[in-house]
Amino acid sequence: MTRVAVVDRDACQPKKCGQECVKYCPVNRSGKVVYIDEQLKKAVISEALCIGCGICVHKCPFQAITVVNLPDELEKDCVHRYGPSGFKLYRLPLLKRGKVIGVLGRNALGKTTMAKILAGELVPNLCNTSGGATPEEVVKYFRGTELQTYFAELYGKKARAVHKIQYIELIPMYLKGPVADVVKKAGIREDVLKRFGLDRLLDRRVEDLSGGELQKLAIAAALSKDAEVYIFDEPATHLDIVERVKIADAIRDLTADKYVLVVEHDLTVLDFLADNIVIVYGKPGAYGIVSYPAGAREAINEYLSGYIPSENMRIRDRPIKFETRPPERKSVKAQRLVEWEDLAVELGNFRLEVASSYISKGEVVGVVGPNGIGKTTFLKVLVGEVKPAKGQISAALTISYKPQYIRDIAVRNQDVPVSLWLAQQVGSFSDSQIWPDLNSGFNLAPLLERKMGELSGGELQRVVVAAALLKKADLYVLDEPMAYLDVEQRITVARTIRRIIEESEAAMLVVEHDIAMLDYMSNAIMPFIGEPGRRGYSPGPTDMRTGMNTFLKWAEASFRRDVKSGRPRLNKPGSALDREQKEKGELYYV
Repeated sequence: MTRVAVVDRDACQPKKCGQECVKYCPVNRSGKVVYIDEQLKKAVISEALCIGCGICVHKCPFQAITVVNLPDELEKDCVHRYGPSGFKLYRLPLLKRGKVIGVLGRNALGKTTMAKILAGELVPNLCNTSGGATPEEVVKYFRGTELQTYFAELYGKKARAVHKIQYIELIPMYLKGPVADVVKKAGIREDVLKRFGLDRLLDRRVEDLSGGELQKLAIAAALSKDAEVYIFDEPATHLDIVERVKIADAIRDLTADKYVLVVEHDLTVLDFLADNIVIVYGKPGAYGIVSYPAGAREAINEYLSGYIPSENMRIRDRPIKFETRPPERKSVKAQRLVEWEDLAVELGNFRLEVASSYISKGEVVGVVGPNGIGKTTFLKVLVGEVKPAKGQISAALTISYKPQYIRDIAVRNQDVPVSLWLAQQVGSFSDSQIWPDLNSGFNLAPLLERKMGELSGGELQRVVVAAALLKKADLYVLDEPMAYLDVEQRITVARTIRRIIEESEAAMLVVEHDIAMLDYMSNAIMPFIGEPGRRGYSPGPTDMRTGMNTFLKWAEASFRRDVKSGRPRLNKPGSALDREQKEKGELYYV
């Protein structure tokens, strides 16, 4: 076995601790096993001298140290390391021309690093942290594999790579002004512009676009480039299910005979889009290992089962399974938490109508529909931010609300430590019964001493969702809580939601575009249909079968169930199964 000792540089704070790792190491008498690097201002551990006792791991107050033993043969596959005691990445996905390769795994396991390496933005050092590696050495390292040809073309300027970044909210920081100017500057083709509906946004300003509109703009710009390599980092974020299917179709159509890599956490989209998938596993912030590729269906099922046979590796202690039968909806009047009459809301040229309905205690109501159809507007009516032109809500509720866009929370509190912000929102959050689950699933402890303005999009999402769930409320309203979260974190959200509802008299309303996660946690559904930006309509919460059939009929889509895991899988439009289900009118549960 080879010992790997990693110090998370974001979490390590020698000035705020007593440097316990240095003091308590039993073999550190010479000061050469664990020490504070003068340049990095962070702790460094000598793997050659470390005896693996684990004392420093347990003594570190910020949980910044990981010491593990990995098989010796794995070291020959080490591709990149971020300096001494830094994060290690093992292996890279094998890209193939004409195939879409998907990447599935937790955050902080090196997915963005591998995307940068494959895009040519970062030359891997092959774990030589002192001198690095040259492009010629990288090509030689991968000899005998398809990556040798790939890197030879990439470094030889024979292959141009285009990389669609993960955090599209950063775009307005660098690009401002009319969309038409950005379209011209980026060279977005007219056919791509119309395919994504961006031709209707030309008079808008980039800084006024929604997250979904920014996402489509970034993907359109990438697909319009003449390149040999296309890398998409989380292309489905902020897009509704209809737009996700359009994006997936466009990526496949416009990148034929090219190298394509897609990093995505939405299992439905990844299954629909990818030919082969690699799973990335390991310890977040410490090391990541890329599995060998498998077919999309097999890889996702292995991930859900928590065991990868080809690696003989268990990555989760229990499998994730989906209900194949729709749950019955509660309708006992005494259990109704909130009711409303027929509602009508008018905002400028947009009109939303919602039929009279109710939400019962113990319900998790999933809200599904395209962007711009009135989902967030309805939530604002519920929380009292928007007054309806017609109808009223018959309940005085304590509501915990998590908004769709959260970056302004970080801007307003950029110098506030996460622990203080949580205390301001919730009080003594560590005393909550659900704190251990949230802390473990979201890995919140290392973030508590960080400032809100320093958090990444995924870290900020975890903190804000945790704050919403920790509050005591009658009704929890979460608007897109899964954005930027990895699959494990999404499951943590879903399980925590189930636990809160099962153990209390509360209810939950969740707006989410990840169909698999909605299916996993909901026992009722509220579909929104109509004409985005102009008019929206919802029949109100209903049972899962009726609600999904209503929405999918409008979306002209259908789902089937995976025989092994029970997860929903999107049918290819026009396929035999798609036509058969549409004829029966059973578009989701079959």
